[in-house]
Amino acid sequence: MEPIQLDCEGMANVNAPAGETPFWMTGNFAPVENVVDASDLAVTGEIPSELSGRYLRNGPNPHAHPSADWFLGEGMIHGVQIRDGKANWYRNRYVETPLLDVDIITNENRMVPGNSLANTHIVGHAGKFLALQETQVPIEMTGDLETVGPYNFGGKLERNMTAHPKICPLSGEMLFFGYGIMPPFLTFYRASPSGELVQTEIIDVRAATMIHDFAITENYVLFLDLPMLWDLTKMGKPGIPVTYDEDYGARIGVMPRTGNSDGVRWFEIEPCYIYHTMNAFERGSKIVFHAPRMMGYTSVGMKNPPVPQMHRWTIDLAGGTVKEEQVDDLGVDFPITSPRLVGQPHRHGFAAEFDTSGVPYILAYHKYDMETGQRTCHRLSGGRTGSEASFIPAQNAKDEDDGYLISFVFDPSKGLSELVIMNAKEMGDEPVARIHLPARVPTGFHGSWIPG
Repeated sequence: MEPIQLDCEGMANVNAPAGETPFWMTGNFAPVENVVDASDLAVTGEIPSELSGRYLRNGPNPHAHPSADWFLGEGMIHGVQIRDGKANWYRNRYVETPLLDVDIITNENRMVPGNSLANTHIVGHAGKFLALQETQVPIEMTGDLETVGPYNFGGKLERNMTAHPKICPLSGEMLFFGYGIMPPFLTFYRASPSGELVQTEIIDVRAATMIHDFAITENYVLFLDLPMLWDLTKMGKPGIPVTYDEDYGARIGVMPRTGNSDGVRWFEIEPCYIYHTMNAFERGSKIVFHAPRMMGYTSVGMKNPPVPQMHRWTIDLAGGTVKEEQVDDLGVDFPITSPRLVGQPHRHGFAAEFDTSGVPYILAYHKYDMETGQRTCHRLSGGRTGSEASFIPAQNAKDEDDGYLISFVFDPSKGLSELVIMNAKEMGDEPVARIHLPARVPTGFHGSWIPG
């Protein structure tokens, strides 16, 4: 199969130095323009025959104009379908929203209801594929990556939805929240396994903050009220209009999953910012919560941000205290655990190691033993750089780490990408399989393995 040639504009910056051009418009961050459909993909190694489903990943891909921030490009979904040990197809599609037709993305036009960038995540729940971006409602996609349109749970979701919902492996429910720049500043939602929105609760917080993620346990929800404040004085300027202000403080809110704002207990923690959570679970009267923590923040274009490091918070509900511990000093983010263990006790978790020289390329994937702090590594070689990985449990898993990590990896020697499948238990440097793509998949944000 001959590689599909991408357009010159999309590939022009693949090996360009950063210089005055922002990093998200250079190297493998640079957008691609061509829509690609390819079938019967070549494979090095062997795809586990038990894998049957789609790996879908979202990310910003500025359309016909530069982007003022890595976070502000229009969403493009990249997907590979796997079945019976074969990679049947790769395709990429823009999420079709009104912002594809504007000359330039601004803070003003992207805040208009319906003007979703839809560039952050794609998840599957209740038979639907939802492209997510936290300041708008979801955009429904088909399994073939065509856009259906805005999805608001039958009119019950009146505001925006986080890009990081949690699907409970015990109940099948999807729990999520939305934040507001104007009141209400935080709203919690719970959807049934069939996709019906069954709970909506306004949560009282002190100000409008950028809440990117949260966590759940079997019985509780954890809200993160952190000092990343929306700053309306920056609305007319490039980039994300937020200000990091440690004077605001930081706290974790714990609420029963079927509770309301009156039942939230707040626990003060050291000022920090948390983009992504690994997991949380109950241990008797305590809640254990794992996430990479950032101390300080630079909000202009993600230029040389502080390095997130893995931390643990142990919240004692009986004693009313919280204990904070650093697990590791490595610069990591995009933490995950098995989808079978979301909100449940876990020993292992995974995270991506980022280049700390100023451009956030992913250099390796690490598996943590959260009890000992030890980690094992799958390091990318030959100048390859990665994207967020997803964990796929093995069909007859005996241990929680029996399964696979899957991620798009860019090979600069070829100017093309691969979908790499790694053995999550062993974490060796050699993948189980490399699925060769006839295209470049830009470094992006979040994705999901959606079985079936």
